[in-house]
Amino acid sequence: MKFMQERGRSRDREARFEALVGVVAEPLHRYLRRRAEPGAVDDVLAETMLVLWRRLEDVPGFGAGHRPEPAGVLPWCYGVARGCLANARRAEARRLRLVERLTRAARAPASWPGTQDIGDGELDSALARLSPVDREVLLLWAWEGLAPREIAEAIGMTPNAVSIRMHRAKKRLAAMLERKNGVLAAHKSGEGQGRSDR
Repeated sequence: MKFMQERGRSRDREARFEALVGVVAEPLHRYLRRRAEPGAVDDVLAETMLVLWRRLEDVPGFGAGHRPEPAGVLPWCYGVARGCLANARRAEARRLRLVERLTRAARAPASWPGTQDIGDGELDSALARLSPVDREVLLLWAWEGLAPREIAEAIGMTPNAVSIRMHRAKKRLAAMLERKNGVLAAHKSGEGQGRSDR
């Protein structure tokens, strides 16, 4: 019995949605064609329909039974389409900013300590020898320009832990690059050498 009731409600919901689509699909398509890039119209319309399906109970303007009144449902549906279009524009702006940042990063020279005279292959090799977490911390800092607090949020650590990891990873990276160039970082700073004044 309960199954039959659920099935009846499901059919009722589908019938209401089909009736709504029959009334609003074409006006919403025209609305979006006038406001969105041609390649985005169908995607935004599909997203709008998905929101209408999810929020079907909130749509005002249904008359008796399943018959929506165009004057009652359209203004609310235009509002949903407007919101979906704004979301699509924000997503596209984020995508363009990311492409721009990646393009700049690909053109920018490496800015790691001690890397002025090395090639990209040496830097890549040194980065590959760091742990994945240390590498990610350094890349988020150097290439994405994130502060330790922001890196912590991105990778799920505390800002203090990120600061410590970043400090140690920078030192390890600089030491690896200096060794590659034939200069031992530890000997430069006097670390690891036996004392001769004993």
